[in-house]
Amino acid sequence: MQIVRFTPAHLAALELQDAQIHLSSELTRPGYGDMLAAAGQSFSALAGDRVVCVAGLLPQWEGRAIAWALLSRQAGRYFLPVHRAVHGFLAQSAFRRVEAFVDAEFSRGCRWLEMLGFDNETPGAPMRKYTPDGKDCFLYARVK
Repeated sequence: MQIVRFTPAHLAALELQDAQIHLSSELTRPGYGDMLAAAGQSFSALAGDRVVCVAGLLPQWEGRAIAWALLSRQAGRYFLPVHRAVHGFLAQSAFRRVEAFVDAEFSRGCRWLEMLGFDNETPGAPMRKYTPDGKDCFLYARVK
């Protein structure tokens, strides 16, 4: 597994896992990958020439950012090194509050955020119709 700086080409090469495939139309919007790269705090995990994960932080204001991660269909076999990379990335972050959202029906995503030190701030009451296609999501936060 190789961890490299994220580029928009990595986003284009990522074969999304089924749980995130509903985001495809947004992710392929012109300029979306450039916007993620311009935020500057992002990386890609590569297994050979295959993009396994792209992830990063989008600063909102001083002290607060939104975490994002997109995983490939093959990410499961690389979960431990991907988890360690994301965990280390979050640990070195200077943000006092990092937020993330996850599809309310994606229990494995919820479990991973909890393993990364996030707390569910909307248990039992997800944010309704949050995604571009109207999925409900839980809001998680990791506070230092």
